[in-house]
Amino acid sequence: MLESYYTVKPEGSEEVTIQKSRFIGYVKRCETEEEAQDFIAQIKKKHHDATHNCSAYMIGENDLIQKANDDGEPSGTAGVPMLEVLKKRGLKDMAVVVTRYFGGIKLGAGGLIRAYGSTTSAAIDTTGVVKRQLMQEMKVKIDYHLLGKVENAVRNSTYTLETINYLENVELIVYVESGLEEDFEHWMTDLTSGQVTIERGDASYVEFDVTPE
Repeated sequence: MLESYYTVKPEGSEEVTIQKSRFIGYVKRCETEEEAQDFIAQIKKKHHDATHNCSAYMIGENDLIQKANDDGEPSGTAGVPMLEVLKKRGLKDMAVVVTRYFGGIKLGAGGLIRAYGSTTSAAIDTTGVVKRQLMQEMKVKIDYHLLGKVENAVRNSTYTLETINYLENVELIVYVESGLEEDFEHWMTDLTSGQVTIERGDASYVEFDVTPE
């Protein structure tokens, strides 16, 4: 599993008008090629009357599955520019469809490349990008008299406090970046003078919003 990667939020869209043509960009997070193809089919069905429904997707940890489709536009002017946006922005596990309703003005090859690329970028920006960070769940059990000190320290650290369970002893669920588990354990032991029990839970991805530059 990758320690971290960037992808889009679950789903979104954006529409732009370029030289009287309507371009509607749809993006969706997809973890398999089948999901990507189903998404593309849904958009094609929704816009069966459109001039073109061009698509691109990038799937897999190492981007092994990459596909682009011009759907009738001149070769290399739609799907490939859309795929290039995903590559340039370093996004994984996602599909994009750009629907075009022709407005009567031909854009030429350069114009089409810019239109499909910019619509893809606009749809991604509107949907939003997230960083998925592999995190280790740490279950920290302490006496109640240590809660204030430990909670404050965790909230002011780079670790993520998920929840606090008020049991016989108080239990803090903290997410720690993969690879930093021992550092966290040493820090917590020092912080509590050894008055702590730490148990490792499951590793999972935690999402953080990425602010556009």
